[in-house]
Amino acid sequence: MSTRRNFIAGAGTAAAATLLTNVTTSAANAAPAAAPAGNGDVSTDQRTARDNILQVDTDMRTNYDILRVNVAQQLSPVIVVENGMQGGKYTLVLGGQRFVEEPISEIFKLAKSIAHVPLGIFSVVAPYLDARIPDGQKNMYPHDLAMVAYAGPGKTDWVDPLTKFVTDLDTARRTLEQAGLPDDLKVSCAHILDAGMTYANDITRRRTFDMKGFEDFTGKIADDIKTNMYWAAKVQIEAVKDLFGRWKDKVGADNWHELYVVVLSMWTTSELNQNSIIIKHLMDADMVDSHLIDLPCQAPSIANAVDVALDNLARIVQDNIAAQMVFSTDQQLADALKGKPDLLSQEILKLLGDSSATSATAASLACPFHSKLKAQKTVRAAAV
Repeated sequence: MSTRRNFIAGAGTAAAATLLTNVTTSAANAAPAAAPAGNGDVSTDQRTARDNILQVDTDMRTNYDILRVNVAQQLSPVIVVENGMQGGKYTLVLGGQRFVEEPISEIFKLAKSIAHVPLGIFSVVAPYLDARIPDGQKNMYPHDLAMVAYAGPGKTDWVDPLTKFVTDLDTARRTLEQAGLPDDLKVSCAHILDAGMTYANDITRRRTFDMKGFEDFTGKIADDIKTNMYWAAKVQIEAVKDLFGRWKDKVGADNWHELYVVVLSMWTTSELNQNSIIIKHLMDADMVDSHLIDLPCQAPSIANAVDVALDNLARIVQDNIAAQMVFSTDQQLADALKGKPDLLSQEILKLLGDSSATSATAASLACPFHSKLKAQKTVRAAAV
């Protein structure tokens, strides 16, 4: 159940603690402001009046930030997952302590590394594609292709970087036997490397390429790439299951029920994220919708990822309580404060005359916690 506010990928607990100190000191030292009297200048009086009104929101945000900093320090148990090349860095926050592990076998990285061969070649040659979509290719936006193929065909600036990439492919291929890979993974890696070098050497020799030829190359190794994906997924599942089993014992069954998990990922992998898919099977089933949070951000490039996760989770947790107290007579608005919709979304939809979107939005983005409670009440009523 993510907060309606935009996630902040920069404010960590340390920065927030500094804010708390500054805000608290300022609040303690500041004398109550006297309401200024009007001076007869309408425009000045209006500006002053508006500034007084805006000060109310400034005060609210200051107090909200103080609460958020303190709530972040109370959060427990929480698991923060940072997606990355290694498959995932996991941090358990429990009673003020942090336990950090990177549990996933290197097989994960090795399998993905070779599966990325076609993407590596694409990254070099893409700017020099012909921006005209060939017959039979119906799943591309012409404008997107034009922006990627910004250099256009006819130039050969891609030859040198592609030649260097082939050198790395060749080195990996010649030492593949010594890598200690499972047999079927070793075979698929060999096929991908061989096909990649053959294609790259061919277009380098001819100093030209086209989209059709590239698609023919990738089509031949599609099954091999799937084999690599299988192995990456297999070792990841095994490692995360083992880790969660050990951490569940550390947390205890009762506290585990209240576990929050925050998965940090890039926007392009935030839906059906690999870690989230696994984790939802390891949490208490009735808590997944409200306590498993996918947080799109600049991961894995942010340095203070755990602090960012806790900062956002603090917003979510305090909004859950604030929503029911501030909007005690309007559950739809309470759900908006708890969940993903902006508070103004329903009013905007109404004013735009988008009635179908209004009901659809309410149904699809309603707070999972409230939806769960509603379902439980329905079940109890049916039982009676």
